[in-house]
Formats: sequence, C-alpha cells, structure tokens
Amino acid sequence: MALTRRLLIDLSSRRRLFNAGKFSTTQKKKPVFHEAVNLAGFLRCSRALVSWMVAERKMQPSPPPAEHRRRAVRYVVFLALSLLAFSCWALVSSRIDSAVLAATAGGGSGAAPMLTAEHDDDGIIATSNHAEMPASSGNATSRAAVEVGSPAMTTRQPPSGERTTTTTCDAESALLRVYLYDLPPEFHFGMLGWDGKAAGTAWPDVGDPRAVPRYPGGLNLQHSVEYWLTLDILSSTSTTSSSGDHRRPCTAVRVTNASLADVFLVPFFASLSYNRQSKPHGHGSGRNRHLQGELVRYLARQEEWRRWGGANHLVVPHHPNSMMDARRRLSAAMFVLSDFGRYPPDVANLRKDVIAPYKHVVPSLGDGDSPGFEQRPVLAYFQGAIHRKDGGKVRQRLYQLIKDEKDVHFTYGSVRQNGIRRATKGMASSKFCLNIAGDTPSSNRLFDAIVSHCIPVIISDDIELPFEDVLDYSEFCVFVRASDSVKRGFLLHLLRGISQEEWTAMWNRLKEVAHHFEYQYPSQPGDAVQMIWGAVARKMHSVKLQLHKRGRYQRTLSESVS
Repeated sequence: MALTRRLLIDLSSRRRLFNAGKFSTTQKKKPVFHEAVNLAGFLRCSRALVSWMVAERKMQPSPPPAEHRRRAVRYVVFLALSLLAFSCWALVSSRIDSAVLAATAGGGSGAAPMLTAEHDDDGIIATSNHAEMPASSGNATSRAAVEVGSPAMTTRQPPSGERTTTTTCDAESALLRVYLYDLPPEFHFGMLGWDGKAAGTAWPDVGDPRAVPRYPGGLNLQHSVEYWLTLDILSSTSTTSSSGDHRRPCTAVRVTNASLADVFLVPFFASLSYNRQSKPHGHGSGRNRHLQGELVRYLARQEEWRRWGGANHLVVPHHPNSMMDARRRLSAAMFVLSDFGRYPPDVANLRKDVIAPYKHVVPSLGDGDSPGFEQRPVLAYFQGAIHRKDGGKVRQRLYQLIKDEKDVHFTYGSVRQNGIRRATKGMASSKFCLNIAGDTPSSNRLFDAIVSHCIPVIISDDIELPFEDVLDYSEFCVFVRASDSVKRGFLLHLLRGISQEEWTAMWNRLKEVAHHFEYQYPSQPGDAVQMIWGAVARKMHSVKLQLHKRGRYQRTLSESVS
C-alpha cells in the first residue's frame, strides 16, 4: 500500500508543477519514479511487492481455509488496483513529457519547423507550417508529401467528389498518338449519306452523338470496326465536362503534326464499301474496286508512307472479303482483321496485325437480367448455316451426331424471319453456345454468345481471338479440337461433365469481360474501341524497333549518295 501511495503522490505533484508553469523545460533532474515508466521498472516493483507479501505470510500462523481464500482474493484485488494506478500514472506522465518537448522545440532558436497533420479523405499527410509543397502537374490537384521519419514519397489524391470543370486528352497523356489522313468523304462518311461539301468541313461534327451519321443495321454492323475507331479518334481532341454524362478515355488521341504520330490511321470504310459497292450488277458496282485503287495511289504519294514503307499505318479491312484488290499492295501496314482465314501469311499475320471482335447483333444482357444455371434448360445451342465449305464441314457432321438430343438446339437459321430475335432468346436460355468454324475460322456467333452470357464452346482450330495477350479465354470458354468434337458422344459427355459450380465460375467471369466486346459511341473505358487501341499500342513497340533499326544508316547512305 505504501508503494501505491508513493505512485499517486508523485503523479499529483507532477500535475501541480506542470499546471503552475514551474516545470522547467531545461530541468536536468528527472521527477521521482520517472525511471519506473517502463516495463522493467514496473516488474521490479511488482517483484518487491510480491516478496514482501510472501515474507509477511510466512511470519503469520497458517489461517483456516476460508480465511486463506479471502486473503488470496484481497491480494488479487490489490494487485489489479496497483496495476491500474500505475497505468494511469504512466499515461499522464508521458503526455506531460510530450507537451514539454513540443514547447521546447517551438521556443528554441533555429528549431526545425513543426509538422502538423492535414486530414484528407485518403488519410493523414504530414505537411510543413512554413512552406507549402508544390502542386504536381496534371489535372488532379495532387501534391507530394514526405511522411514523418520516412524518405518515401506519397501522393495526395483529391478528395472524393472533387471534380475538375473540363478535361482534354492531349498527346502527352495518351497511350497512342494517331494521325488521321483527311481522305475525301467518299472513302468514309460519304457512304452513310453525309455531305461534306454541304457541311463545309472535312469531317462531321462528332461533338453531338445525335448528329453523327448512323451506320446501317443488320449484318452490316458486325464489321463496322472502322466506323467506331474513326468516331473515337475524331472526338479525342474535343473538350468535355467531367461532371457530365461522359468522359472519354485517353487511350488514343489525334495529332495534326505527323512528326508526333505513333501511328497513321487510314479512314477507309472498307467493310461498308464491300457490302454496298461491290455487287457485280447492283447500284455502284465496281465502285469498291475504284476506291481501293484511289487509296493505293493516294498513300503512295504521302511522305509518311514513303519514309517508313507503311509499317506504322493502320488499315481496317475487318470483313474477310474487303480490300481484295489492295490488300497485298498495302500489306506493309498494320491491319485490323476478324481473322486470317482469307489472307496468305506474308500479307497478314499475328506478328504485325490486330484481331478485333465482331460487333454483336443480339442485345446485351445486363448482370441482373442474366439467367443462371437452373434457368437455362438447353445444354448446347447452335443456330446458323449448317452446310459450309472448307473448315465448316464439321458443322454438318456435328449436326448429324447431336441434332436429336433432347437438351440440344441445333438448327438452321438466318437473320430473316426474326432470326436475331430467336437467337437472342435461344442463347439466353442455354448453358453452352457452340461456335463452330464455317467458311472462315471466326464468326459473329462467338460475340453474340459472350454478351448473352452463354458459355462459348469454340470448335475452330485456326481461330485467333481478340486481345488474347491480355485475356485468358479458358476462364470463360470451352475449347474443343475439331477432330475430337466429331467423335460420337465426346462433346456432350464433356459438357455434361462440367459441374454447376464450375459453370457458374465461368459465367461470372464472362459477365466481367463482356464489356470488352462492346462497340459504342461515345467510347467507354475498357470497351472494344479502347481495347483495340491498346492492342495497336502493344504492336507498335515491335514496329518502332524495326523502324529505328532501319534508320541506323540513313546518314551514311545520304553521304555516300552525295
């Protein structure tokens, strides 16, 4: 008890001295029991107290059992109260010492500036009272700050809800700088009825999405990639409000100085030209071939094409039959294609070209509208042309093998007679959707299945898939070799062996990646347009390497010629 009283007396005396202002900051002598404010001191005091109690007990006669229990309880209570008193004393003592040290640092001459804590939505950051740190560059009002006691730098993010008024995607912040050739409207929006002469501009005003020329619907849409890319790059230099409905991703930006460009976009709507202007006896017959010839001659006159041989140019013949006459003469350029089925390897290949998704023709399912495993009674679904040539012969063999299975839908279908509406309903009610090679390795059916959240079963040995360097299709697709698929019972046994748990995991992953296959204007982060620009940027690394190696001896060549 005497020890407890000494602790309490020392605590009260320190508090009175500090409140009276008599506790000198230069005082060298430490207060009584100050050295006990640590674990070792407390343990020494505790051992002394226990030793005293043991000695006192030995000096007394042995008590009866009841008295022994009461005495033990008193000892425990006494120890608890002593520990509580010591804890309170140590806490108050440490706070007094901290305040004294702060007063000493603030009053001393030549003292370092005191650090205060600035509260932020993302945490607490140490800042100086004497000099504000410089703001970092960029749209965000962030700044660097040094953490106390650490050399590491952290970045202060703007508080949530803070918005800038406007933002512009500039060449410095974009992943890809794109130079857009000003081709006449007959090569692009003129095919959609837009009159450039009447508008008095080289390009339509894309600032208002409602005023943008519309692409024709139906199956024409599936190869409309060049349309979406051109719209996106035209809108890249427009200023939009960040608090509005849309902020364009800054993946690719248009530059008007060719020397700053990473890639040169050739805005020829090749797929639309094939679909509308290549019929032998229809309206505009031969026009498609004429435009291809004009395009080749135009590019041959451009300094940028001649300087680099077209290697840093981007051409978009997504339809397998588009640009049949010009593709070989432009084969040095980077193509954006649906597959390589109708291209020789020296004209198009995965080393230099980009595979882009078809635009799906069935409506997309939202996450909340997507039926789960139990709500999809059909095991496997296929609707389309059955009799195909070349690699498509597997369709006929599969049709004969599984057409009579009760939980399989395998029928002929087309866009006519409500074909798209029936496909929409059929895919949404099926667990697996068959994507079987036809005349070409790929088809729009794969992307209709993806947005219907129907697990694609890919039976196409030569297919190349969009963005496969960043997407693992095995997480949401089933791959079957064509030779295995036509073995009796193989395909259905495989699909029926996939458990509900495994199917649901693939279904969830499918919903996560579906937005990567959406074409839209204005473009959104991570959609098909932005994924294509990202794929082009990744290809440009090897293109630039080859171009730089080619330019090694330009100086010596010019000297030898002179």
